[in-house]
Parts: sequence; structure tokens; C-alpha cells
Amino acid sequence: MGRLLKHLPWYLLGFIFVATFFIWYVMAREDRGGLLTVAFLDIGQGDAIFIESPTGAQMLIDGGPGAIVLRELGKVMPFYDRSIDLLLVSNPDSDHMSGFLDVLRSFTVSTLVEPGTVGASADYRSLLEEVKKEGASHVIAKRGQNLNLGGGAYFEILFPDRDASGLSTNDGSIIGKLVYGTTSFLFPGDTTTAIEEYVASVDREHLDVDVLKVAHHGSKTSTSEALLGFASPKMAVISAGKDNKYGHPHKEVLDRLEQFDVETLGTYEKGSVVMESNGETIWIKK
Repeated sequence: MGRLLKHLPWYLLGFIFVATFFIWYVMAREDRGGLLTVAFLDIGQGDAIFIESPTGAQMLIDGGPGAIVLRELGKVMPFYDRSIDLLLVSNPDSDHMSGFLDVLRSFTVSTLVEPGTVGASADYRSLLEEVKKEGASHVIAKRGQNLNLGGGAYFEILFPDRDASGLSTNDGSIIGKLVYGTTSFLFPGDTTTAIEEYVASVDREHLDVDVLKVAHHGSKTSTSEALLGFASPKMAVISAGKDNKYGHPHKEVLDRLEQFDVETLGTYEKGSVVMESNGETIWIKK
């Protein structure tokens, strides 16, 4: 006991040092330096995009097909952070939302946004039950909504512009635009060519962006010339599994992207693709 008391000041000094280091570490991680982060996570055949605003608000667009999203979130979120402000289901098919079950069980979540289409999987029903259990707000997306992420960053809903409960999960996908300063990203879920052309006809002035998240993992059913023409992205990201059974991305889509001179990155080749924006310029984080 006497020996313990003798060394107690050193133990206290060590504790204070560790606690001080941790506090400074947390402060350094929370200082975003005016940057927006958009991370296209490598979760195999599916979608999951992590967004952190300049003020630290966090949004996750889609959760991929399962628990792999937790591993990838661990690479872009600090270990002590156990909350996510907003989950957005672009499309209630399993490759977009099943991973949200694990997210809801591992993180505190404030709000879930979904398109109002009806998912057929048991995971979709479980997701709604988990959201209710969590006590999170449940919002049905509708054109014109702006989700404020703080620091001047916001996510604008372009579609659905109607009750989507009667639409297929692909046709009813949320199409949204992330804006920060003069930089912007377009997220079209698994939307189809018909819906892309419709949105281009009614919202063409909102489609111009710097970065396109290619719809439906590069399927030939999406990424029409109309969309590419009005969006005119400089870069595009395709989220798909390596050597997946669907043959995504399809050659027709890659050819169209090349035709429009769009630099294209795929998670199936590059792994997770992380971009940052200062409100004026977007770059790929090495």
C-alpha cells in the first residue's frame, strides 16, 4: 500500500498526460478546417457514401448489403464517435439498406430519410422497426426539401416529386444534390433512364454538378446522355463489387462517360474513394 502511495503522483501525472492528449486529439479531429468530406465506401456490390460537413454533421447515404459498412466507417470516423446525424435510403433494395440495420445497432441516429417506395425484403421491414425503436425521426423525401448539414453545406432533394409508394424501388430512388459553396455532387441512387430524362426536363438548372455518383452501379439502365449532358460532371464514381455477377459497370455506361470526357473512378478498382471540398475546389484525398 505504501509503495502504491509513493508512486501515486506519477500515476496521476500519467493519467493527466493521457487525458490531455486525448482531448487535443479530439479537438484536432473535430476541426474540419472548412472542409466537406465525401467518402464513397468500398462495400462490395452496393452503395454507401459517408458525408461530413464543415461543422462535423454526418450523413450516410445508403448502408450497403451488410455489416461491412461498419468496417469502412471505422476508417473515416474517429473511434470515439458513436453517432450519425442522418441516414438516407436512396432505394430500399438490400444492396443499399441492409447495412443500416448494423449501423442503427452500433450508432445513435437522429433521422432517417427514405423515398417512400416499398421494399420487398425482410430487412426493409426490420429497418423500419429499428428506426422506431431508436426513436429517430422518419422523413419521406420530397422534391424541394433541403437537408441542412451546417457550415453552408446542404443536400437538396430533386426526386421523388410525388407519392412514390406505387413506383418500383429503382424508379422511385431518391435523386439528390449535395452543395457546398460552388461545388456539388449528384446522387441518383438506382434511378432509371426514364426518370433521369424526366428530372432533366423539369430540373435541368439544378443538375449541373462537379461529381456524379453513377446510378445503379454502372448499369446500362441508367446514366443517360440527357443526364450527362445537363449534369456535365468532371468526375464520376461507380460503386460496385469487383467481378460482380451483374457485369457492372456495363461497357455502354463507361463508353458514355468517356464520350462526355468524365474522369471515372470505381470502388471495384480503387477501393474507397474519398473527396474533399473547400467550397471552391474538389480533390481526391490520397
